[in-house]
Amino acid sequence: MTKNANATTARTGLIAVEDTALAVTDTGGAGQPVLYLNGSYATQRNWRHVIAELGDGYRHITFDERARGRSKTSADYSFEACLRDIDAVLDATGVQRPLLVGWSYGAALALHWSTRNLERTAGAVMVDGGYPWDYLAAVEGGRDAGREQIRTMFRKFGWLMPLVRPLGMAARMSAAQHAEINIELNEIVADSDPVFDLVTFPMRFLVATGASLGGTEEGLTAMRATLDPILARNPHVTVGATVPSKHTTIVRKDFRAIATAVREVCQDTAQ
Repeated sequence: MTKNANATTARTGLIAVEDTALAVTDTGGAGQPVLYLNGSYATQRNWRHVIAELGDGYRHITFDERARGRSKTSADYSFEACLRDIDAVLDATGVQRPLLVGWSYGAALALHWSTRNLERTAGAVMVDGGYPWDYLAAVEGGRDAGREQIRTMFRKFGWLMPLVRPLGMAARMSAAQHAEINIELNEIVADSDPVFDLVTFPMRFLVATGASLGGTEEGLTAMRATLDPILARNPHVTVGATVPSKHTTIVRKDFRAIATAVREVCQDTAQ
């Protein structure tokens, strides 16, 4: 895939990044570039309804993270590697100032990439993710017990992962690798509350109220409530919509709400 800052035609292919290669799709066009950041095990296909709803007035860029979809495996699946992948995709497509749309894990990436690159960020749409919730501390026994709980769960269900990969529910990783990226994410979001104070661009949240795989109603309510103090102190961070979907189905069922949030962020940026 070649770099082209003025891309006008669709481009699909692999870009080399460190020890791997990422499958990237760029629709081209002269509209506002929108970079979509997937949930932990999702692929770029999950965004197709959002992209269709927004139409060709935007330049849509999607990619599969390491060991997901059509991208290759790697020796590094860390959060920092995922942030470097964003830079690599933007460099390969020549995009200078994207609007980020992140779902779940991708929302946490959107928060951290954007606040490290304020001058390069047009805005962000956070799809039921990036909440500064300390899940590990909420587990009985504290963070160490929470880490072991996650490792035990992935060891127990490791046999199932190859079967659910086609559904976007696992990556081409070992059970231990799955566990460690989940632990790392929980540690990062737990400490991310101050990061929201760095947001100086329009950031819209879409908040799901339905259940999540492996999450209790009490836990999910506590997770989403961590957003309230941020909304109170930073006017750049708002809730675009609250929807009844589950965390795992929000992109598929509420694609119109996501598209609306993208349009609203674009309008705010233009003002």
